[in-house]
Amino acid sequence: MTASDPKAGRVLGIDFGLRRVGLAISDPLRIYARRLMTLERQRDDGPGPLEAVADLCAQEGVDTIVVGLPHRTDGRHSEIAVLASDFARALEQATGCRVELFDERYTSLLASRLIMETARKKKRTDKSLVDRVAAEILLQDFLDNERGGLTAGPYGS
Repeated sequence: MTASDPKAGRVLGIDFGLRRVGLAISDPLRIYARRLMTLERQRDDGPGPLEAVADLCAQEGVDTIVVGLPHRTDGRHSEIAVLASDFARALEQATGCRVELFDERYTSLLASRLIMETARKKKRTDKSLVDRVAAEILLQDFLDNERGGLTAGPYGS
């Protein structure tokens, strides 16, 4: 399936974390991303909130999932990258969707800056909002890259 295929499903973007998982979803035409929600992780959820994501995929007609792969600034995998890769593999099994890993370097930093710049009052940044915005940035980069366009970040895929 391609972005121009009218039968293509939505894409779910995931900013994977140890405490929270930020989610964003594409429109049906796979042109733009919008932040969706943040799932709080439970201590006993194994690789991550698989059931909640699988249910969401079924409800929203998702056929592709993009999981952020956190690299270090020097390009090496971080410790959490292994956990994000495990989560991606488990999602593929749980959902039957195509699952892609996509470089997410700087998405949380960009999200924090965006929130701070647009906030009316200077207050502590809501970390769950940062996770949702980071997922939105990650997903928009993926969608732009999928269509052959430029990405917002300095990395691409």
